[in-house]
Amino acid sequence: MDALDRVVKPKTKRAKRFLEKREPKLKENTKNAMLIKGGNANLTVTEVLKDIYAVKKPFAVLYKKKNITRPFEDQTSLEFFSKKSDCSLFLFGSHNKKRPNNLIIGRMFDYHVLDMIELGVEKFVSLKDVKNSKCPEGTKPMLIFAGDMFDVNEEYRRLKSLLIDFFRGPSVPSIRLAGLEYVLHFTAVDGKIYMRSYKVLLKKSGCKIPRIELEEMGPSLDLVMRRTHLASDDLYKLSLKQPKALKPKKKKNISHDVFGTTYGRIHMQKQDLGKLQTRKMKGLKKRPAEKLAEDGGVSPKKSKSA
Repeated sequence: MDALDRVVKPKTKRAKRFLEKREPKLKENTKNAMLIKGGNANLTVTEVLKDIYAVKKPFAVLYKKKNITRPFEDQTSLEFFSKKSDCSLFLFGSHNKKRPNNLIIGRMFDYHVLDMIELGVEKFVSLKDVKNSKCPEGTKPMLIFAGDMFDVNEEYRRLKSLLIDFFRGPSVPSIRLAGLEYVLHFTAVDGKIYMRSYKVLLKKSGCKIPRIELEEMGPSLDLVMRRTHLASDDLYKLSLKQPKALKPKKKKNISHDVFGTTYGRIHMQKQDLGKLQTRKMKGLKKRPAEKLAEDGGVSPKKSKSA
């Protein structure tokens, strides 16, 4: 039995907190990514991994030692590192004559490889090469995808989903305007994927809404898709399944229109509008003859005064 698969009872409070953090939850933790350097990674691949780590921090783990493994042939080492560091995303970098400047981006489901896509780096501009101000660590980026391939082709559609998972960061209930300062732009055209990163500058415009300018800050990558290892439709559907406790309960007698307006249906007993109290005025007062007719033609006797 693998040491990581054993049922371990915590002996200290620190170990108990550690195991509780890894327990299954209704709302899962922010996905962490591990960045692994292959056995024959060159300077370009190493710099790419360092820059992606700088963008992804603090939700990333960078392995500085070289690891001799081939993810498309043997995935056991990736699954071991995933379980050890509690990471569900990975980026593996390698370099050889057949596939130079190679990156493999992927994700895990239940500590097993779900999707894996191999990308080749054709052009790279690092963070250090662009002499502009950078965004602070942990900034949540805005993701923009341009190109019909992300909607038409199944492999590009899965790559888009994978990139969103990789760079989305933590889920937040609300965000302020000044916090929207980092943009990651992906463009798919002519069989290539262009990754560009920009810093958002808010300029004065003379009104409440500021004028927006984009300033390139790096890293910048020109990528080409190589091999793919995609999960089957059944396994992919299983990985998207949500627990019943998270599904919103259907509320009766409430509907929404196309504009998002909420309508509610109220069930009431049948009302007798004849007894409805109206405004009192002389024109609506009943005449004595009408009152007599309603009472069945019997007029009440007046009591004689003594």
